[in-house]
Amino acid sequence: MPTIAPAAATTTKPLDLPPLLFWLGIVGVFAGSLALRFWGLSRFNTLVFDEVYYARFAGHFLKQELIFTGHPPLSTYIIAIGIWLGEHLPWSAEGARNGLSGLYLSPFSYRWLNALSGSLIPLMVAGIAYQLSRRRSYALVAAILMAADGLYLVESRYALNNIYLVIFGLLGNLCFLQALRSRGWGQWLWLGAAGVGFGASAAIKWNGLGFLLAAYGVWLAGWILHWIQKFFRRSPRPLEPKTASEPLTNRLSERANTRSLTPSLSKFPLQNLTQLHLGHILICFALIPAFTYYLSWIPYVQLTEGSSVWELQLQTLNYHQRVGGLDAHPYCSLWYTWPLMLRPVAYFYQTTHGINEPVPVIGPPTIPSASVVIYDVHAMGNPFLWWFSTAAIVLVMGAFVQYFWRWLTGLQQMRSAGGIWEQTATLSPSGWLILYVLINWSANLLPWIRVTRCVFIYHYMVSLVFAILALAYLVDRWLFHPNRIYRITAIGIVVIVLLALAFWLPFYLGLPLSPAELNLRRWLDSWI
Repeated sequence: MPTIAPAAATTTKPLDLPPLLFWLGIVGVFAGSLALRFWGLSRFNTLVFDEVYYARFAGHFLKQELIFTGHPPLSTYIIAIGIWLGEHLPWSAEGARNGLSGLYLSPFSYRWLNALSGSLIPLMVAGIAYQLSRRRSYALVAAILMAADGLYLVESRYALNNIYLVIFGLLGNLCFLQALRSRGWGQWLWLGAAGVGFGASAAIKWNGLGFLLAAYGVWLAGWILHWIQKFFRRSPRPLEPKTASEPLTNRLSERANTRSLTPSLSKFPLQNLTQLHLGHILICFALIPAFTYYLSWIPYVQLTEGSSVWELQLQTLNYHQRVGGLDAHPYCSLWYTWPLMLRPVAYFYQTTHGINEPVPVIGPPTIPSASVVIYDVHAMGNPFLWWFSTAAIVLVMGAFVQYFWRWLTGLQQMRSAGGIWEQTATLSPSGWLILYVLINWSANLLPWIRVTRCVFIYHYMVSLVFAILALAYLVDRWLFHPNRIYRITAIGIVVIVLLALAFWLPFYLGLPLSPAELNLRRWLDSWI
């Protein structure tokens, strides 16, 4: 396995993609994401998996009727807006329709907004990657890998709410990183926008709070490293001898300039974390998210006589407490199985006697022995992408230990030599990138350890984003390595992930399969 030890300092500018190639790649990723999400979007004229909840919630909301959702209501509004817009599109009258959502609708009208929104996620991941590294190659690799995931593809093709949780959380991260590269009112505006994004993510589902938890963790990490650096500065700094011939005015001018110098902002945003004080966090990452979350309940409360926002929180909490444990649903899974993708979820399964027979929507199932064609939509990730990204998380944990140790060693050497502390660099950009990825991955996964209710593999979707960022970091690092083995490894990872997407595409799109073709793709017994 190629090494990821920190590279020695060099004055040579790192290799990167030219801007034109980068933008062509980004456009290609977006076009491919759109094509996969919209192709055959109305194939199943029914409610697939939790569409029986979210599409119905939205349909009844449009009729000014409420059904208790068990989650905050923001996704209900969004899907309802998508339905309203979808029914007014020129092609909305074409094709099959059903009344299963409470309104007589085409499946396209309650799915299209999810498909469009899901297509934007690879671009948002690319934006975060570029903010962290200022590298176009890293951003493009991250976008390609993100677009190649199967679980995100499935979740984008149906009226479900996990896509919106991720979008708002990523939007919060993009604004957070931009705020770290700003000053004054610009910084406040970007931080406020980040707070709105984090609050909106929690207003989709409560586990959206993982994004906010990670933001707290990243900010605290910045100050902890700052305090470590201050600890090493405690020893008295040796006085530098001044020659008698040096004019007094020069010395006084030098001291005045040093005192009045405002620290410049690094182009790597995480190196500027100590620019944020407690007031920023309390207002932008506490009050604004809480207010955003509160506002999301107002339309719901207005249709609920005699209820308050607080009472609805208690009802939601009670709902989750009443959900059973691992025996409550055949596809429940434990949190530590998610990174290895051991238990995906079957969202749709139907059999027909032939390719020309319509897929049954309502009625008794076809006799299994007589089935010829199978339609199976599985909410499963791209297996190789998940396995590679999990291995990447382990590798970058080791890499961070190396970066952190090198930083501590440098501080100790500077302390011993009486170095010029004003010019001391913080943790390296690569070290910060890895720390950011690990904090976000952990903050969105580890809280599930204490959850005893039935949970599913799609609860790993947020952590997966940051595992993919870790994998993209390694691939980008190896792509430009002078050793040919490293470059082959990087290209091989991307090629295998894309081939895996094509191989398991029938599971993601619900394409017709024979029983033999279906079994060929079920590599593990737990994938049934």
